[in-house]
Amino acid sequence: MAEKKIERLYYSISEVSEITQLKQYVLRYWETEFPMLHPKKNRAGNRSYRQSDIDTILKIKDLLYNQKYTIEGARERLKAGNVDVSIFDADALKYRKLVKSIKKELQSLLKSLDS
Repeated sequence: MAEKKIERLYYSISEVSEITQLKQYVLRYWETEFPMLHPKKNRAGNRSYRQSDIDTILKIKDLLYNQKYTIEGARERLKAGNVDVSIFDADALKYRKLVKSIKKELQSLLKSLDS
């Protein structure tokens, strides 16, 4: 019988920062600039991101960093709803995590060889 992977419902800002490769202050700033990015906060005031929030962050990152939109342009493009979402699938996130773990392992091996 095949196992079903249970995805988490909520992610902390540090986890989202690691997944998206963005600094936490960038994520907090984008919350002020993009009204569609508004993660819930728990009783302690910590941000709780859902997968849909992470997808929105990745769309914003693509518009700003890859397609070179301004913040205003990216905001308008997201409001219009004509952003290609095919590049923001769950498999891409899995591969990004895998590559990151491989990179860390290789750096560790390189350090041990230098010693």
